[in-house]
Amino acid sequence: MTQTHPDYTKAFKDMSRSNDGRLKRVLILLILISVVIYAGIVGYMYANQDELLYKPSGELPAPNEVGLADVDVISLPMSDGVVLTAWSAPPATEDAPTVLFFHGQSGNLGDRADRLREILNSGFGLLAPSYRGFPGSGGEPSELALISDGIHMFDQLDSEGAAVVLHGQSLGTGVAAAVAQQRPNAQLLVLEAPFTATVDVAAERYPFLPVSALMKDQFATRDFIGDVTVPTLIFHGTEDETVPVHHGQALAAMSGDTAKLHVIPNGTHNDLWSYGLWDEVQQTLAQ
Repeated sequence: MTQTHPDYTKAFKDMSRSNDGRLKRVLILLILISVVIYAGIVGYMYANQDELLYKPSGELPAPNEVGLADVDVISLPMSDGVVLTAWSAPPATEDAPTVLFFHGQSGNLGDRADRLREILNSGFGLLAPSYRGFPGSGGEPSELALISDGIHMFDQLDSEGAAVVLHGQSLGTGVAAAVAQQRPNAQLLVLEAPFTATVDVAAERYPFLPVSALMKDQFATRDFIGDVTVPTLIFHGTEDETVPVHHGQALAAMSGDTAKLHVIPNGTHNDLWSYGLWDEVQQTLAQ
């Protein structure tokens, strides 16, 4: 009598195919979940890019509340009718320059009171606008609008006979440099912790995202800094974690003989004035 045995080989093959099918389905599910998550991140970054680049906060204080008793609060209508608030003071002497100061991406003018006080203590004039959409000013910020506003304010000072020093802090370096390119009669360009482009900083911070395709306001200073003929001072700290020092070094290299680079050992993104930044500016202007 012939004895039959279960076909274990076939059973194992069926089980293996079943397991392979489950594994493929799990992998497909994981891929789909990853794609959805990635698409969600991309969509969030695109939709919220203005809030990530421009970070106004607080209420604009009166200048005398932050130790700037001699500063006036003025309203400046821009070419499209938007009205900006700015802090203004005349130079102490007729031959002293006026600093057109463009602040960084966050907070408000009151957060820069220490810098502005040093400018005024030097006898220089001051015009420091609060960007569109920032405390005290109307409108919404954008690269084109901020640069257009900067040119408009430069032209106003120039028409009044002022010698203008363009000073940009962080985000403001993109505005100041763009104004300097368009207005080569500026006396000096000061770039405090500058970037080659905001899109470059974003690409370093989010290497997994296609930021060059997503970012609208790229502030690509690298694209035109070589055309700037205004004498330029670049200040950057070696410990700057917000905009790494290689950005300032790259801009200086692109500028050739026009720019002088000051790399500040141990300097960070916001403390360069404590390392004598303004002393260097005054010495340069005195030459």
